[in-house]
Amino acid sequence: MALLYKADPVRGQHWQALFAEQAPDIAWRAWPDLGNPAEIEYLAAWTAPDDVAQVLPNLKVLFALSAGVDQLDLSRLPPDLPVVRLLDPGITRGMCEYASWAVLSLHRDMLRYRQQQVARCWQAHLLQPAANRRVGVMGLGAQAQQILATLAPLGFALSGWARSAHQIAGVDCYAGKEQLPAFLSQCDILLCVLPLTEQTRGILNHHLFDQLPRGAALINMGRGGHLVEAHLLEALGSGQLSGAVLDVLQEEPAPASHPFWDHPQIVLTPHIAAMTQPHSAFGVLLENIRRFERGEPMVGEVDRSLGY
Repeated sequence: MALLYKADPVRGQHWQALFAEQAPDIAWRAWPDLGNPAEIEYLAAWTAPDDVAQVLPNLKVLFALSAGVDQLDLSRLPPDLPVVRLLDPGITRGMCEYASWAVLSLHRDMLRYRQQQVARCWQAHLLQPAANRRVGVMGLGAQAQQILATLAPLGFALSGWARSAHQIAGVDCYAGKEQLPAFLSQCDILLCVLPLTEQTRGILNHHLFDQLPRGAALINMGRGGHLVEAHLLEALGSGQLSGAVLDVLQEEPAPASHPFWDHPQIVLTPHIAAMTQPHSAFGVLLENIRRFERGEPMVGEVDRSLGY
């Protein structure tokens, strides 16, 4: 029995050491050195090899080394191959840290103060109490719920929206297309952590922005495919939106000519809200392998019909 690793080689060394120490019964292989492909039963990867069924004839499970799987073309994978997202607690902690920083930066008007610093302008502006600032989260999965729990002690008025109904203490929850306008109408800061599917691709567009209160701000921690970038520029230019914090783009890395680089109302970070860390993710991955071996359900298995 062997596991094939196909991702960043530097972090792969840490993964390899953890497997050697804690799971010596699972042979380690690193792409492209497959050894005997027939021995490989598990694939841990960011993206799968082309023709994975031919390359790995005895593959039993594909473990995506990410919280999302939109980088995988699920239609090209064998239909009976389980695909499992990596629910790394380290990723969740990182997402909560980034969300807190982004929300507080927008709440405390740091984009304007940064512009004033560049202009050598010393001017204070009226401080809005957190209780008067409405923060809405699109997507109410496990990570989103942890983000909301992290924001709650700061005193913001919190709401959330998802395709299906949820009940979360201290959070006004909305569900489905019918309730999306009501949700958007009371979001001073909108934070997107939706999974990227055909239904959510391009959801952050001019139609959505027009339903937000004038002067609202956007945080996108989901995927670049959620955002129609030209529509964001239009909304910022018209004043419908006052600012944006973006960790993801349609094209990564952003080319030097991208208009977001120099935009005074945009904070751009290079997809660093959270990163898979071997030391925190290893136990999750190994436990799922053991669950599979025992015939038990794995945590994070993707529903192909939903795409996540």
